[in-house]
Amino acid sequence: MVSLVKRFLHLEAASGVILFCAAMLALLMANSPWQPIYHAFLELPVRLQMGALDLHKPLLLWINDGLMAIFFLLVGMEIKREMQEGSLSSLRQASLPVLAAIGGMVFPALLYWLVIRDHTELTSGWAIPMATDIAFALGVLSLLGSRIPTALKVFLLALAIIDDLGAIMVIALVYTDELHLLPLAMAAGLSVLLLLANRMRVMHLGIYLVLGAFLWIAVLKSGIHATIAGVILGFAIPHRRAHPDTPLRRLEHQLHPWSSYFILPLFAFANAGLSFDGLSWSDLTSGLPLAIIIGLLVGKPLGVLLTCWSAVKSGLAVLPANVSWRQLSGLAVLCGIGFTMSIFIAGLAFDSAGTHFELARFGILLGSLLAAVLGYSLLRCTVRTRLTKEQ
Repeated sequence: MVSLVKRFLHLEAASGVILFCAAMLALLMANSPWQPIYHAFLELPVRLQMGALDLHKPLLLWINDGLMAIFFLLVGMEIKREMQEGSLSSLRQASLPVLAAIGGMVFPALLYWLVIRDHTELTSGWAIPMATDIAFALGVLSLLGSRIPTALKVFLLALAIIDDLGAIMVIALVYTDELHLLPLAMAAGLSVLLLLANRMRVMHLGIYLVLGAFLWIAVLKSGIHATIAGVILGFAIPHRRAHPDTPLRRLEHQLHPWSSYFILPLFAFANAGLSFDGLSWSDLTSGLPLAIIIGLLVGKPLGVLLTCWSAVKSGLAVLPANVSWRQLSGLAVLCGIGFTMSIFIAGLAFDSAGTHFELARFGILLGSLLAAVLGYSLLRCTVRTRLTKEQ
């Protein structure tokens, strides 16, 4: 189990560096003579037709609805595994990251609403600053090497997993405009089949993947965001605690490199290409970017820290081993790196071709960058202080 966690942390940390490079490349192309090539790539039509089923979408939507469903499948499997045998498997282990994640979701959403409350057309974006990009956050942590306690990294991992679960629930419950009953009924039936296969201990992975593919199509047509199908499939795939070879472990092992090194960087490249034409620093005070930045940079760390402090002082939880409050403060700021999930939610909250989405991306990119720099600086100070004391 320890080696599995270390491998996960290594993959996510490396993915954070690649994510950053992909985002920078997208920004460069969107603000250069290569801009037409960049947009032509995203608008490339891709068609899948089987009989009466005809899925015809630009490449951008295949990335956001299709490839990201695979990412959410991985998220679903990680949540399930952590609940069965990892950092969320016992009340004592799970209490602090669960409470911290809840605080880290409520406070940013509340601050966003307080800033934006007079602009009713923007209130739908309240969930944008709730998210934490674990790949970016772990990538920043990796810059400090072994000087950061492993317990702090595991705490971030557990917090981000709960954070992802919260985001999944928000996407399913809030960002669904219109439901189509027949595909929804088919999706429900396929979900039941997956759960029955799990209960009957069907261990053939191919059966789950075939049912999952049909589930993705049904959910896509139902009006619920298609990525939810990935989460349902992730929870249905069999896993037994401490068993060395289960379908969940095999699939997770196979998908993790693809998710970390291809899917997430491609999503970043496709969605971070913000053109700065017509934007100025005065746009930061226009409401939407400011609300997102305050949510990420103030609400997220405030929610995580206040909830942790209350939980520890009340005896509901204890700090992870060898972790100080100063280190936890730096980590709380790193949780304000929203990036991937924040951009994903912004695309659901606002028209991806509209001005609001552009301003939201502006706030997400700047807020996440500030959280990364400030969080790294705070954690580096704690490392220096510890080294000085040891000398």
